[in-house]
Amino acid sequence: MIRVLLVDDQPLIRSGFRALLDLEDDIEVVAEAGDGAKGLALIRRHLPDIALVDIRMPLVDGIEVTRRIAADPALSAVHVVILTNYGMDEYVFEALRAGAAGFLVKDILPEDLLHSVRVAARGDALLAPSITRKLISRYVSQPLNPGAGAGLPDLTNREREAVALVAHGLSNDDIAARMVISPLTAKTHVNRAMTKLRARDRAHLVVLAYESGLVTPRTS
Repeated sequence: MIRVLLVDDQPLIRSGFRALLDLEDDIEVVAEAGDGAKGLALIRRHLPDIALVDIRMPLVDGIEVTRRIAADPALSAVHVVILTNYGMDEYVFEALRAGAAGFLVKDILPEDLLHSVRVAARGDALLAPSITRKLISRYVSQPLNPGAGAGLPDLTNREREAVALVAHGLSNDDIAARMVISPLTAKTHVNRAMTKLRARDRAHLVVLAYESGLVTPRTS
């Protein structure tokens, strides 16, 4: 059973998500909160697998909720998925840096929401689906060559290339096609890079790629 906790200051959003999630045999909404402070208290009490957290809330916003969860060892098993009204929300990358496993737009299709909850519960970051690619491409651009990224000296050139493609929101299958290798080899490159960089998940890998200079901010 995947245990989900909802944190959003819009009651209609919470009720809609809850109604959809509670219909599934393998998903249970354990609690919901209308603000970040109450949400944190409930997260500590219920220890859900997934916390769906609105990025913009009064008092304690989703980014601060994410930071506090990431900083608490007792909450290490809680995967934070940020909710936003806009796929290009300016605060999403900051939320990923704070420790979020990914993000969802609130007008997501029901089947995509269910899929995303199950993906996050497995510990996979929500950065591979196409829903994230526009956001990632706004913040980062592909390096001129796979040897870029002096801040990641322990990676091989192929691992750097794979990490750069992860930073564009590509799945392992997409990375395999771009690099002309098998999906298993692509997964191996990504996993080895995560191990070497001590990245907690693919979202953290994107942050490291951005901060190291392997990928760079777009100028426009």
